[in-house]
Amino acid sequence: MKDGHIHSHYCPHGTNDSFEMYIENAIKNGYDEISFTEHFPLPDGFVDPSPEQDSTPSVEAFERYLDEAEEMKHKYRNRIKINVGTEVDYLEGCEEQIKNNLEKYGKRLDDALLSVHNMKVCGEFVCIDYSPEEFKRIADLSGGVDKLYGKYYETVKKAIEANLGEYKPKRFGHLNLIRKFCKVFEYDYSEQDILIDIMKSLKENGFELDLNVSGTRKQYCGEVYVSGYLKELADKYGIKTVLGSDSHTAETIVSREEYEKFTK
Repeated sequence: MKDGHIHSHYCPHGTNDSFEMYIENAIKNGYDEISFTEHFPLPDGFVDPSPEQDSTPSVEAFERYLDEAEEMKHKYRNRIKINVGTEVDYLEGCEEQIKNNLEKYGKRLDDALLSVHNMKVCGEFVCIDYSPEEFKRIADLSGGVDKLYGKYYETVKKAIEANLGEYKPKRFGHLNLIRKFCKVFEYDYSEQDILIDIMKSLKENGFELDLNVSGTRKQYCGEVYVSGYLKELADKYGIKTVLGSDSHTAETIVSREEYEKFTK
């Protein structure tokens, strides 16, 4: 059993749960491998578009995260495999800066995710997963929910194909994050033909998919971020999935029973 997407107390929008709390809970639930994937620092000068401006740790905090995660990896080496990793935000137009930052830290990383939380709409970066109210504002800016989905998937495809250098992540995080508020903004995303191109691009670029179960914990979502039609496509194109709890607190590490349900 592997959980490939766990955060830490270094996440500004997370909790104060210690590394040990996550690790001990994972061991208790039967995991033999976990990846800590704390958010990668934003490029210098990039203004965090989330209303709280709490998307990622500072460079200094991220470096402390790496140090402590490496200590945990060594401390628990005989009980569980721990990967020291990160979740990298793709930011359109910032590819070179992201590449340079990955080169700085890449040798210290065992695992990594590439995700889209922020994207350009009408020339401004927006945070798509903040709140239903912010989602509505962004959808209105985009010309409707269908147009917003289309723009999001276009950004995902750019991320998959971007030149981010030698240490570019090879697992895509919560590909259907755009559905975080799908109970409020209903939309049949299977109408988006670009999803076929995305699957082909994932395959060609050697990507796995984060089978992100955090959507099942969200009030306005209630689904795994790779499920339904998207999971059918992933299976059809032979894209490997790795369960990710996307835990920001130790108690959301998925139990063995839940793990088997999600991955069957």
